[in-house]
Amino acid sequence: MTSSASTDILGTPDRASVGSLLSDACLVSGEGLANQIYRLLWDLIVNIQLQPGQLVSEKEIAESLNSSKTPVREALIRLEEAGLVNVVPKSGTYVTPIRINTYIGACFIRLQLETGAVRRAAIQPSHRQSQLTEIIKEQEKAIENEDFPLFFILDERLHEAFFIVAGIPAVWPVVKRTQSEVYRMRKLKRMFRINRRAQVLNQHRAIVDAIQSCNPDAAQVALTNHIGSLEGELQELSALPELLAFIEESTVGRQRSRTPRL
Repeated sequence: MTSSASTDILGTPDRASVGSLLSDACLVSGEGLANQIYRLLWDLIVNIQLQPGQLVSEKEIAESLNSSKTPVREALIRLEEAGLVNVVPKSGTYVTPIRINTYIGACFIRLQLETGAVRRAAIQPSHRQSQLTEIIKEQEKAIENEDFPLFFILDERLHEAFFIVAGIPAVWPVVKRTQSEVYRMRKLKRMFRINRRAQVLNQHRAIVDAIQSCNPDAAQVALTNHIGSLEGELQELSALPELLAFIEESTVGRQRSRTPRL
């Protein structure tokens, strides 16, 4: 990929505003408005539709969703707590840069907690193990049909299923709350055409086979091979200079637009 492609990914002055991205969204009754707005913005951020460093206008969000500012403000506070936006006094709210240290930390949390889950699933036979095989079959079909968004939805479903089979489903939401930077990095890799789907599927099969064979040690090894060691993650990133250049520009290049208004 050329440097011009990186420029396109970073966005030009006519990149989509938060208002235009929310133009087709609508809020529904029966659920808290702040929760709905939070999910909408979370999805836009982790899918890099709202880019690192981009201004997120509270007023524009409220107008696009026909909402008052109060639930918008509540949603932005939650996003700030999740590390996805940063409020700059007298300037505005901006999508945070992608931070390598945060990404590595999130990988560490996931590896530690999910290792415990697959080990527990392997020593605790459950009738729910059949759902692991079903998800693998669905992922195979998704690859055959080149339905890559579905493939990644199923990826999340499989990892959640490890905790369900282990009998500790309440741990998965704890893991997921720490994974925003992992999701953004995964989306970036897809944008830079880094395709590991066939490899991921084989790794998933290895984890499921180990669980169904009641082999906790093999399940742990297979999971580590899949998620990767921290050292391996750093080595992979060091081999992707254009992706690192994108991250660097998102961290430094957009600071000029954040000068507080006097």
